[in-house]
Amino acid sequence: MNEQRVLQNIEDWVRAELEYEKFLKRAVELAEDGLNSGNQPFGSLLVDRAGNILFEDHNRDNTENPTAHPELAISRWAARNLSEEERREAVVYTSGEHCPMCSTSHALVGLGKIVYVSSSAQLSEWLSELGVEPASYSVKSIQEMIPGADVEGPHEKFSQQVKALHERYHTKNKE
Repeated sequence: MNEQRVLQNIEDWVRAELEYEKFLKRAVELAEDGLNSGNQPFGSLLVDRAGNILFEDHNRDNTENPTAHPELAISRWAARNLSEEERREAVVYTSGEHCPMCSTSHALVGLGKIVYVSSSAQLSEWLSELGVEPASYSVKSIQEMIPGADVEGPHEKFSQQVKALHERYHTKNKE
């Protein structure tokens, strides 16, 4: 009986990892869509308990306004369209760790787990290497903004793709 339980746990873990990869890959694709639209490369999606994508978006910081982040759009959509329980059970997959504004909106709306590709620390390091000025606000991790949050990341499998997108964005904007 113990062996069956162990096998089921392993199968559940493998299934979860495959789902993570699928959704994190989609977050990176959305980040590239944002970049191709003239925005900074960030992409995020909201997934329900059954694995259905409920909402997805990319940054629109240059084409709309500096606060048009996909995580903020997710929070707004979820607040309008999901029950408290559905929000709590949903997972946000994102190409980059939430900024303080997006972390706060996530907490206020009561969304569930956050799974991200690259951390704020990684992004800060990459931008420094590119000679990009630091952010005009304090960069904090999700855990610093939302103590006790269920957070997983970074996921190194896709982090180099995200780094390349930021290099493209910032190299293009230096010209």
